[in-house]
Formats: sequence, C-alpha cells, structure tokens
Amino acid sequence: MNTKIAKIACFTFVTAALMALPAITRAEDSTNAAAATAPAPKRHATNNLHGKVASVDAAAMSFVIGESTIAITSETKITKSGQPAVFDDIKVGENLSVAYKKGADGKMSATSVKIGGGKRNAAPPATNAPAQ
Repeated sequence: MNTKIAKIACFTFVTAALMALPAITRAEDSTNAAAATAPAPKRHATNNLHGKVASVDAAAMSFVIGESTIAITSETKITKSGQPAVFDDIKVGENLSVAYKKGADGKMSATSVKIGGGKRNAAPPATNAPAQ
C-alpha cells in the first residue's frame, strides 16, 4: 500500500509541474510586456515664432522678429506661397512663420521659414451685391 501511495504522490507532483510550466514560461516571455514599458515618443526640440520682420542682416544671414534674432543656416528651408524661396526674399515688415532650434549657446537657428504667413486671417472681400 505504501508503494501505491508513493506512486500516486509522484504522479500528482509530475502532473502539477507539467501544468505549471506554461504559466511560468509565459511570465518570463518578454514579448508579452505591457504597453506601458514602451519608450515615450521623442519630442522635437523645435519652437515656433510668428510675426513681422523688424530688421534683416544679410551679412550675418539673420533677421529679427520682435526681440528675437534668428539665424539662417544652409539647412534652413525657406518658402513663399508654397514655393521655394531664398534669404533675399525676406523683407522688413513681412510676416513670417518660423520654426527654429535653440543651440547650447542660446542662439536661434531657423529650420524652416514661411514668408507671408499670417494672411490666413484676412477679412473676406466685400461684395457690392444689392440687398434683397
């Protein structure tokens, strides 16, 4: 009788171990990691500035909007009315939309410049249609 009990106990132990094995391997599987452990999306270090050009310095390849001096680099994308433009197209008094990065030295370098930004809010043209 003792051998029968020992055999049943051994059989029960082996069965329990086999049943627990899939649960243990799933817990160790790294592909079932929670979504919360995914890395946070990177923020772009780009800032935006909108306004009228106060001055242009062709020698330094920079311009001023308000109290901010923004430099143009060889990688700056300049557009006017959706078409490629050049630094010489930037004129005093013109509205600009600028995306820029601030360097470790505090200087602002434009990544993109849209000339003529801000005309979106213009009033619609008046009509001379007679009232009915």
